[in-house]
Amino acid sequence: MNDARDARGFLLAVGTKKGLFLGRSSDREKWEFSGPHFPMNGVYAVGIDRRGGRTRLLVGADSSHWGPSVWWSDDLGGSWQEPAQPAVRFPERTGASLERVWQLQPAGDEAPGVVYAGTEPAALFRSTDGGESFTMVDALWDHPQREQWGAGYGGQGMHTVLTDPRDPDALLVAVSSGGAYRTADGGLSWRPSNLGVRADFLPDRFPEFGQCVHKIARDAGDPDRLYLQNHGGVYRSDDAGRTWKSIAGDLPADFGFGVAAHPHTSGTAYLFPLEADYARLPVDRRCRVFRTTDAGETWQPLDTGLPTGEHYGVVLRDALCTDDADPAGVYFGNRNGEVYGSPDGGEHWSLLTSHLPDVLCVRAAALG
Repeated sequence: MNDARDARGFLLAVGTKKGLFLGRSSDREKWEFSGPHFPMNGVYAVGIDRRGGRTRLLVGADSSHWGPSVWWSDDLGGSWQEPAQPAVRFPERTGASLERVWQLQPAGDEAPGVVYAGTEPAALFRSTDGGESFTMVDALWDHPQREQWGAGYGGQGMHTVLTDPRDPDALLVAVSSGGAYRTADGGLSWRPSNLGVRADFLPDRFPEFGQCVHKIARDAGDPDRLYLQNHGGVYRSDDAGRTWKSIAGDLPADFGFGVAAHPHTSGTAYLFPLEADYARLPVDRRCRVFRTTDAGETWQPLDTGLPTGEHYGVVLRDALCTDDADPAGVYFGNRNGEVYGSPDGGEHWSLLTSHLPDVLCVRAAALG
């Protein structure tokens, strides 16, 4: 395996219930994994920040003894740094304390040094020093609708933070179960962004907020186009989240957790459907990723190289991702502790590693 300081090839970060595993490959065919880093910590959030001529790994590690913390590494996991004071900390006035970091999202080149953290309880934090310290975004915490947000089965987590490559002041976030919210002024004001998204568990099936959003991804070619996997329902927005329409169409089921967009090709996105909220199992007990190449008008199953027998591995909301190489790699991990990858956009798959703890999140990047 390449030395941790060798920034060539490909990196795959796999967060699990019991630590972080790091995979390295020169060709995306053969992988070598190290770990666990942070053993016995639940790792729900990993960010890979390659701005400024370096690669920084950011990890939200959740110890049952020491509590949650944010760590970073500038040598691809060779060493880890933790701030002397908690990087993410709720102000005393909130009466809240951090339970978990659900998301670590570096902004783009339009906002150097900026990293966002989404947390449980649901709140947004912003860093301007690459993720070493964070400040809470007060206006979202103080939003009059926040106290009416519910909690999904896994907790009230802010699991999605999408920055806009055109505008550093434009953000969209999503909460289970509070719905999606967007800002156009750098977080000074927020409005719900759920028009057209169902909430079957509420008396009003199309409320202004309160939907149990599972994940949102931004299209590669059209920044106004978004793909949303809901707690029942798959949607697309063509106006940056102002309105949504169903694109469940010919999918075998509209329940699931993860959604990922192709890094270069507009209209292409990936899902891993599950049977239903009451049967959280792969549809027909088959291990299949579904891909659209026409922005959700049609979907095709991708399973070449995936297990052919009965399969029970559930893919969680942050455990499906792409890298940014060309051709693009697609990856997913499941609660069976298996990680699969495709080096050609999903056409062919192979098992990269197995027998890990429950996989909670997967992040990938081409290095060098």
